[in-house]
Amino acid sequence: MKNPDVIVIGAGGGGPVIAKELGEMGIQVLVLEAGPWYGNKQWPEPNQHRGLAQESSDPQDLDGSLYRKQITRLEHDMNNPVSGKFRLGPADRRRSPWYRNLPNPGLLLWQNAGIGGTTLHYWANSPRAFPYAIDEGWPISYKELIPYYEKVEETLPIEFAPMTSKEALFFYGAEQAGFSLNRTLDVTESGYRPQPNAILPPNENLMNPEYSLEQLSHMEGCTLSGHCEHGCPYGPSLDKMAKRSTNVSYVPLAMKTGNVTFRPNTFTTNILTELDASGNVSAVGVRCRNTWTGEVEEILSKVVVMAAGSIESPRLWLNSDLPHNSWVGRGLTNHYIDTVTGIFDKKTLMQVIGSPTIDPFVGHTSGARLDYPGLGTVQDMGLSPGLLAMMHYGSSQAGYNEFLASGLWDQKGRITGAELKDNMDDYRRSLSLLLITDDEIKFHNRVELDPHTEDEHGPVAAVHYTPSKTEEKKRIQLTKIAMNLLRKAGARKIHRNDIAANFYIHPKSTMRMGKVVDLSCEAYQVNRLYLADNSVQANAIGGTNPTLTTQALATRTAELLARKYFSN
Repeated sequence: MKNPDVIVIGAGGGGPVIAKELGEMGIQVLVLEAGPWYGNKQWPEPNQHRGLAQESSDPQDLDGSLYRKQITRLEHDMNNPVSGKFRLGPADRRRSPWYRNLPNPGLLLWQNAGIGGTTLHYWANSPRAFPYAIDEGWPISYKELIPYYEKVEETLPIEFAPMTSKEALFFYGAEQAGFSLNRTLDVTESGYRPQPNAILPPNENLMNPEYSLEQLSHMEGCTLSGHCEHGCPYGPSLDKMAKRSTNVSYVPLAMKTGNVTFRPNTFTTNILTELDASGNVSAVGVRCRNTWTGEVEEILSKVVVMAAGSIESPRLWLNSDLPHNSWVGRGLTNHYIDTVTGIFDKKTLMQVIGSPTIDPFVGHTSGARLDYPGLGTVQDMGLSPGLLAMMHYGSSQAGYNEFLASGLWDQKGRITGAELKDNMDDYRRSLSLLLITDDEIKFHNRVELDPHTEDEHGPVAAVHYTPSKTEEKKRIQLTKIAMNLLRKAGARKIHRNDIAANFYIHPKSTMRMGKVVDLSCEAYQVNRLYLADNSVQANAIGGTNPTLTTQALATRTAELLARKYFSN
């Protein structure tokens, strides 16, 4: 696309949303994405060759059968952060991933590059923010966000997760611990509920013996296969895949407007600006680099939208030498997380759920949640065996094979050798919980440029995050709540990970509304430059998963952007 009205940088959780909304208004949009495109016929072997074209705008290019071949559902092939398809790096898997400096010590920044971004491997958990977190910490009200939440929930669509064994056990433990069912999307009190997920309802023929598993995987609806984090290739066509990552939901919808073009393998290195007659800085385009050929070009537009994520958006601002703002990159929140796992006896499971195994791999990766406004959330999680061993038993900041004679847990820290083997032998009778803490805005938690390290795109990002004492206390409280839930459900052994602080799954708030961008998400100091990713969230939204809130904001931003610059 030549001379687009709007350039959107990034095709992850927010970029395709604002592109689709603008495209429906007749505005010409070019979306630049640094990573590959899976499921598009113009890139039949996206990890081996540069492809047949530079960009794509025709929905006929989308191919569900091709996507099915490319998404292998193998843990190492898909999720290895160094060489996997779902990594932050160029399409060519023979090359290194893009480096970020993660001190303190750095552990893992779990993000993806590619059309769909990190929604390629997200679990599709899509709850709304806690209302108090918006009303007490944002310059707009929660009430103002509701119609945009509703639009995204209808578009994806958002459905409550179906119950499998791990959800039944979770709900039983929550009830025994004294919690009640929360029958609302707008959570103001503690309680448990099914997870609101961007996953289609289960296939209506799922239990019909006349259909094979292969036949079911080509039909519309969730197969409860538990492959959410590997990508979900189940459905009759790409735009009807069960898990509604943006590459199968908003990207096809944007292309169908006839006004949106997507260009993968294109890393944006600079925001181009000029001074207007009044001396104000305005964005006029971008400088970008083809990740296969190294070719650099400049593309001009009337408006630029940054949707590169909470790490790369501030990096891009700083590398573009835009006006100084002390809050650019500052205030990073990360939902200081922890995990606990309960292991159950067969007899207990038969009494509670009527089955000798939980089989956590069945169903949505996360289908149940316990919301606790003021602290955060506890969610069940059914990771596949390799990812569970990594995240629950291999990522602790504690020591190795720690055991307690008394206390809330029986094991803590990294598990190795015979103990790891024993725990993994019990995988099918385990229930694992993820704790997501409502963390605070702290100026010292930040993304900045590393003065000593550059890659082909300029100085890399250095990411610093240290939880506060308040966050430590909140996480301990959530840990106690989660372990009590497991005990009440009948767990005979509980392992606490005590995960390191620098395990990043929900980085947010580095380009905050009210500090870096105004109430329409336009940069205070650069006209015609907008933000549409997690970075604009003004706080940690109470400890709920951030994607739906980003998508609601992007929908709202499209409306306000169009009204200001494209009113005709």
